[in-house]
Amino acid sequence: MQYICIADDHPLYRDALKDVLNQHFTALSVLEAGSLAQVQQLAAAYPALEFILLDLNMPGMAGLNGLVQLRQQFPQIAVAMLSAEDDKQTVLQAMAFGAAGFISKAAGRQQLVSALKQLLNGDIYLPADTFRQHVAPGNSPIEHKAEQALLRGLTKKQIKVLQRMVSGESNKQIADALCIAETTVKAHVSAVLAKLGVPSRVQAILLARDLDFSLYL
Repeated sequence: MQYICIADDHPLYRDALKDVLNQHFTALSVLEAGSLAQVQQLAAAYPALEFILLDLNMPGMAGLNGLVQLRQQFPQIAVAMLSAEDDKQTVLQAMAFGAAGFISKAAGRQQLVSALKQLLNGDIYLPADTFRQHVAPGNSPIEHKAEQALLRGLTKKQIKVLQRMVSGESNKQIADALCIAETTVKAHVSAVLAKLGVPSRVQAILLARDLDFSLYL
């Protein structure tokens, strides 16, 4: 039995999430909390708790400080954020602080199911719409040279993979879009991380989030 905690101070939203989990996932035991303190109590009482869906603005959170506390106290538990505030900076900060993913409360039911499947499968989930926001051109010569240095050494295919990583796509979505095998995508991702000198997908996204990929494709 896999234990998951829905942590949100709005009972109706908790009920909606619980309904989605019960309909689309088997062998799940769903716990509920309405504050950070309640989440901490449940995490201490249930050693088998594996995953927390955590509201960004729940009582006790103080922004992303609640996420930081949970990651420090219970590093074995994966935490994904829930929030209506899904601007790129907030999402990236949450990921940098150890979140496994970020689900927008504006997501439709099918998008929510897809996000939960990725997260419970151990993958990272980012809201793709947030990462498709256009970055206006106009980099300074120094910024342009920095981009060139960052992308130097990447093949065209690896740049395409990196671009889609920054857009919040999963390996499967990248594979479908580029018409290549998912194993090939994983190999490209590993190569991109190595060439950028970063240890994780999140760090690669943080590093490349403001690049103008149109200049190189």
